[in-house]
Formats: sequence, C-alpha cells, structure tokens
Amino acid sequence: MPDPDLVSRALARNLKRLRTERGHTLDALAARSGVSRGMIVQIEQGRTNPSVATVVRLGDALGVSIATLLDYQEGPDVRIVPGEQAVPLWTGPSGGTGTLLHGIEAPGPLELWEWRMEPGEEYSAEPHPAGTVEIVRVDEGELTLVHDEREHPVPAGSTVSFDASFLHVYRNAGERALRLTMVVSVPPPR
Repeated sequence: MPDPDLVSRALARNLKRLRTERGHTLDALAARSGVSRGMIVQIEQGRTNPSVATVVRLGDALGVSIATLLDYQEGPDVRIVPGEQAVPLWTGPSGGTGTLLHGIEAPGPLELWEWRMEPGEEYSAEPHPAGTVEIVRVDEGELTLVHDEREHPVPAGSTVSFDASFLHVYRNAGERALRLTMVVSVPPPR
C-alpha cells in the first residue's frame, strides 16, 4: 500500500497538470466540478486530504478517472521517438525535407522539427492560429525568414522566435545547404 503522503503529492501534481493541460483556470474548474476554488488550491498545494466524492467530482470535470488523478508513479511519462519513426511532411524540389521529430499536447500542440533545405528552396507557411509561436535555430547555412512580407536574415548559430499567425516563408537564398531545428507551439483550442 502506497504512503498516503505519496498519494497526496501525486494528486496535487496530477490535478494541477491536468487542469493546466486542459486550459482551465482555478475558477473554471471550480465551476465545472462544484468543488470550491479554495479546496482546489489546497489540493494542488498538497495541504489537504480531500474526500473520495471531491476527487470523483474533479475527475469527472477533467474527464479522467480517479486512478489517473491518484497515479503516484514518479516523474513524467517518457516517450522516445526513434529516428526512423520521424515523419517527413515536406519535400523540396531539390531534395530538402521538413521532418516532424516529436510532438505533444502541453497544453496545446508542441512540435519539434528538423528542416534541411537545398540552395534555392523555400517553404511558404499559411498563418497559424492566433497565439502560435515558432522558435527556429539555424544549425548550418543562413535562413532568410520572410515574416509579414519583411525579410530577416538568420545566420548559422542564431535563433529566432516569432508570431506564426502571420504568413511566413523559410527560404534558402544561399549557395549551401540550410539546416535548422524548429519548435512550434500552438495554443489549446478555446
């Protein structure tokens, strides 16, 4: 039988994580569950032992089982994506590629990409949902980022972040291959 403190800490960690992943404020979860905001705060801080009925109401409001709320396995889940399972989603006319390396929901989609573009290749991206942010690290070559119709040269070793809700273009205007690593963070649906 697990230690009650371990279960209490697990409930605190899981409740806060699940509430955040689903984009609920403390007030929103209180309204959905019928559990007071103050009680939710105390549970998330591990300062109280709630009744089974309270845990059930919170689980129902979050759409998870009591078992999920009380899962006391230490540490976050680990998901390894072997290189051969990465998904190439763009191929350029000269052999460049855009490969989705990994993605999670936290609280909205979060993606890690590897791109390789040959000289003269470019990729035009439609505007993403409002609140989407991209971070790009140029590993080799020079990226010409066109954002909202303005060009921004980004040399190797540099990192750029930007609001991806505008039309944007990745272009290799150089004479050598361009390699970059990108993270895309999309807000959760409202």
